[in-house]
Amino acid sequence: MNAYLERTAEILSVQKNSRNGLYTIAVTARKALFGPNKLNDIKKKTMAERIWEQIKNPMIVVLIAAAVLSGIFGRNIDMAAILAVVILNTALGIIMENKAERAIIGLQGLKDLYATVRRNGVEVRIKTEELVPGDIVLLETGDSVPADLRIFESENLTIEEASITGESIPSEKNSLAVSGHRGDAAQGEQSTMAYMGTSVVCGRGEGLVMATGMKTKIGKIAGILANSRTEKTPLQKNLASLGMVLSFAVLGICLFFFIVSILRNGGSFGGHTSEMFLTAVSLAVAAIPEGLVLVVTILLSMGMTRMSGRHTIVRSLSAAETLGCTQVICSDKTGTLTRNKMAVADHTGDTAFLAEAMALSADISAGPDGTLLGEPAELALAEFGISQGLEKQQMEMLEPQVMKLPSDAKRNMVSTIHGMLGTDGISPLFWRQYSRGSPGEIAERCTKIFLDGRIQPMTREVKEKILVDDKYMAGKSLRVFAAAYRDYSRLPADLSAESLERDLTFIGLAGLIDPVRPGVRDAVEKCRAAGIKTIMITGDHEDSAIAIAAELGILSPGQEVITGAELSGLSDKEFEERIQRIAVYVQVESEHKARIIRAWKKLGKITAMTGDGENDVPAMKYADIGIGMGIAGTDGVRSAADMILADDNVASILYAVEEGRRIYENIRKVVQFLLSANLGEVISICAAALAGMQLFAPVHILWLNLITDTFPAMALGMEKADPDSMKKSPRDPGESLFSGGIAFEIIYQGFTIAALTIVSFLTGLKISAITGMTMAFLTLSFCEIFHSISMKSRTASVFSIKNRSKYLFVSMAISTALTVSVIYIPGLSRNFQLTPLSSGSFLIALSLAAAIIPAVEIVKLFKRMNRYSPKRGICKPACNTLRR
Repeated sequence: MNAYLERTAEILSVQKNSRNGLYTIAVTARKALFGPNKLNDIKKKTMAERIWEQIKNPMIVVLIAAAVLSGIFGRNIDMAAILAVVILNTALGIIMENKAERAIIGLQGLKDLYATVRRNGVEVRIKTEELVPGDIVLLETGDSVPADLRIFESENLTIEEASITGESIPSEKNSLAVSGHRGDAAQGEQSTMAYMGTSVVCGRGEGLVMATGMKTKIGKIAGILANSRTEKTPLQKNLASLGMVLSFAVLGICLFFFIVSILRNGGSFGGHTSEMFLTAVSLAVAAIPEGLVLVVTILLSMGMTRMSGRHTIVRSLSAAETLGCTQVICSDKTGTLTRNKMAVADHTGDTAFLAEAMALSADISAGPDGTLLGEPAELALAEFGISQGLEKQQMEMLEPQVMKLPSDAKRNMVSTIHGMLGTDGISPLFWRQYSRGSPGEIAERCTKIFLDGRIQPMTREVKEKILVDDKYMAGKSLRVFAAAYRDYSRLPADLSAESLERDLTFIGLAGLIDPVRPGVRDAVEKCRAAGIKTIMITGDHEDSAIAIAAELGILSPGQEVITGAELSGLSDKEFEERIQRIAVYVQVESEHKARIIRAWKKLGKITAMTGDGENDVPAMKYADIGIGMGIAGTDGVRSAADMILADDNVASILYAVEEGRRIYENIRKVVQFLLSANLGEVISICAAALAGMQLFAPVHILWLNLITDTFPAMALGMEKADPDSMKKSPRDPGESLFSGGIAFEIIYQGFTIAALTIVSFLTGLKISAITGMTMAFLTLSFCEIFHSISMKSRTASVFSIKNRSKYLFVSMAISTALTVSVIYIPGLSRNFQLTPLSSGSFLIALSLAAAIIPAVEIVKLFKRMNRYSPKRGICKPACNTLRR
């Protein structure tokens, strides 16, 4: 049933209850039937599940298989080295995710665990989880609503529902059944309902529990959250595809080599089976870039750490990169783009006098810690006084309130009378009444106006000017209040509204708005420059949303605004045809937000959703990345979010996007660097093996992949972002890691490295087999070290790059020192099956390695020449083909 449509008597009858509340026997029966009033805990991943997520990557699986084979054939050092990489990678991934979880737990707030109910005819305090449908709950200012309630008694009851509806202005509640609807009233129009998770900002009331636990509005949202699936991010998909390609390539290469070896052995296994397997394992180790998974994990971990330093907590490693390809950001308005805190944005009249009148008439109270409590508009008026050096508590010591006429629907204004104390601080010299309400109501009751420091008559022209000012402020979507006063020589005998609220003197107008967060407008503009579309989604009314959207630059000419009701009336096809023109969605509910996200994703867009309330949770889970507010966000939001803004500053998203783009571009550099190096290893090993010679032992390949490759790869991953990275459109989420000609570059660079290595090997072979192996090892090691310099940019000449990264030179120094040590330190060289080289052999090997730089630079030069015509500086078709 739609409880908001029914009368109180009918609701009590359906729930089989009375104003005295449930009796114990009924409570016991309903507890057994409905269970506890709490939301189901979100299932957390077990350690086994976390470990499996880290090792199910195809590349990791192949590495584990290579480790097992190495162990079977007695290569214990190889096995230990490979397993160390797998364990370190797994541990890093788990540690970073746990770190994010701990940061999120630190943001969790204490919950109100108790509620006041009427049972057996008396009022008692019970734990909220003990509530059952049919209970009568008593609400007071500051209470959290513990279940979904049908209000049947209220006194100036106002409830903050932003977490459910998204509206910044609290809803006034009453006991009258909602009319004019047949069960289709929007959330904000259900004035007789109070929902679990909202809070009472002023007044008191009583309500009948209609739903508890997972049956509540928030419970249904939590159910969507629990049942939603987490999709793979673009980077995860790319790395998974790369892993599959490399896995099949490894199996193919090993099988090919094994078959060729058998054929060369006369078609039999003979006594060389063990050597064949070991050579195949060497090829597997050479083909799989052991450092890639580790480096990517470390880079993402460092990205997470960098983001946390900017108040951005990222839950998972992959989410750090997903932001880099985000194409659409759908943002809740209240509490996200705005502060969810009303403030005076404009006013007319004498500022100090207006602030005094507004603050003294404000209905606020002080909490135990001294913070002000009350409805947001009332708090804004009190803070308006504070901004003028007029604190309400201090003013009331000199102007104590002696009576108050609260607002009602008929008058739409509030009046208070204060005794204006003399110098003795005891006896009032006179009494002053402050009246505050809608400008039209106040102006009609005024016969004078306080203007230019003196009282003047209220003429028709002056009254028209007041109404024009009111209309102007309302046109800016401000909530406008007017203030007036009246002095008495003695306290009036007739304290009725009809007697007091007339012959007033007008003071001025104050316009309130939920202000935009600092930095948001700049962030929206920078997102537009970066090719990211920003969409506003809010439960607020149209005028307020349009004003904020226009101020932020989200709404521009030619774009549309649509209501939740209009959206419900559109078919999926109609909506998809219009969605790219719609910039603002107003008066929408939770299911609308989720539908918007699903529609964008259906168009193939990588979508982010920001929010702070439970009504944002489903959309956040459907989005590629959900972004929650750390301070204003609810527990549900923090649980659902992939990324949390610890300071609630939406502008931090922009930094996260830039960091995500930097991470991805650097990962592409790392992939190209490592795969070209590994391809060089595979080609040179195969060529030597097919010629009946052993070029490297498995331990050499592991050393190259884990030491010589990994340190420069790490340094490449730490490169600064391209200065123009935020002036480019987001990359296509379906884009391969090999797009833009990277596959071609990997192939030619791999063959070049292999050729240089083989020449070095053959040169040393003239002296001895171990000298040839050592020279090949040295050339290949330094070839990869020098190659990392060229990889700072895929197009710019290494000699023109101004950004000289200290990390790259440090990594080169470390790799150089370690490589030389395994050749010239006697104990190490014996274990590595190498021999110290003469100065001549060393220089030859080093010179051959250095040749990789001019080889790559020549190709870069041709690319630059082909990219631009000499006269017009425009891209040529040939280059377009290469980049594709």
